[in-house]
Amino acid sequence: MSDPALDVPWGTIPRELIDPIRPYVDDIAREMMQWIQQRIPEYARPIDSNYGRKMWQSIRRAVADFLTIVSRPGASWETVHATYAEIGAYEARKGRSLEGLQTAMRLCGQVAARGLAKQAARSDWPHETLGRLTESLFAYLDAISEAAATGYAAAKDRPETQRAQFRARLHAMLTGEGLVDRAAVAQLARSAGWTAPSTIAVVAVRPPADGAPPPVLPPPVLTDWSGPVPSLIVPDPDGPAGDPLRNGLGGLAAAVGPTVDLSRGAVSLRWARRTLELAEQGRIESPGGVVRCLDHLPTLVASAGLDLLEAALPQRLAPIMELPPSRRERVVDTLLAYLETGRNAAAAAQRLQVHKQTVRYRLSTLEGLLDHDLADPDRYLELMMLLHTWRSLLRTERP
Repeated sequence: MSDPALDVPWGTIPRELIDPIRPYVDDIAREMMQWIQQRIPEYARPIDSNYGRKMWQSIRRAVADFLTIVSRPGASWETVHATYAEIGAYEARKGRSLEGLQTAMRLCGQVAARGLAKQAARSDWPHETLGRLTESLFAYLDAISEAAATGYAAAKDRPETQRAQFRARLHAMLTGEGLVDRAAVAQLARSAGWTAPSTIAVVAVRPPADGAPPPVLPPPVLTDWSGPVPSLIVPDPDGPAGDPLRNGLGGLAAAVGPTVDLSRGAVSLRWARRTLELAEQGRIESPGGVVRCLDHLPTLVASAGLDLLEAALPQRLAPIMELPPSRRERVVDTLLAYLETGRNAAAAAQRLQVHKQTVRYRLSTLEGLLDHDLADPDRYLELMMLLHTWRSLLRTERP
């Protein structure tokens, strides 16, 4: 197969036509990146993430390299070829598809073609000049696409890349929605060199900041550092081997989902991400950086039905909700402490660090506000849910 780069007379576009385009390189690259992220889900990463920065640098360099090659006679293709071969190899090592990469390149070509047409109109280029530039653009895209494919194929055949791809597919299978084929899991686990456990827990993690590489984790942990909320699969997290993440996350914010059967990884991932979201909002305490889903069941369950509970509050607890903010806060904290301690005023006073007579006074006031007995067992669970929801998820005044 001939090299597309050799089929076009490069370096024949006058530099005085190309130089006015150079100040727009960042704008063109930004539009290209937006198009890619909107149309290819696996590339929808934050610009300030490690991968987002790599993608931005690659796109920007592609635009700048094109402008140099079409306007500089004798420009070498060796560096360009090596750059895009390495990009293809990187995508293969990360388990991403070649089709996604080549689609991204085609989208860049569409944006670039529109940009050239705009520049032609601004500068009143002859039709022949625009035609030569457009021909060069698509020859350039063919050349870098072929270089990327070459690098991708070479890397994909390496045993370590194949194993990484199997592990990536296994992670996706175990955390995907729908039925999990246990025979397929067992086969993929063998190919990945991974011992299939009885149970798993999925951990949602915030990626390292400032482009730092992710931490190196023990081999049993399956990792997916792509996307805005990376996730990890921990095998048998409650088993005798203990928690393999206890020293491995290097201070990254993370939330551990519930331990589940192999077929329910999507459930563990969903609750891990919800827990991490609430922790980052300050609705769940995470003093050590890693928070466990099962330590916050009431708040998580309430968050799943938050719209219903929010609508119920002004109807079921209107006298409390209508109190001035400072008094309402004291009343809610007192009543919730009283209920959580089994209706024990002395224990509630100790938890609140106030005198027990203060608690009894507040409770007597509440009896006058509410239209039901605080000891009514039929209202006990409802009261607990509503009060906990307001304090943990709806209160705007934070302690």
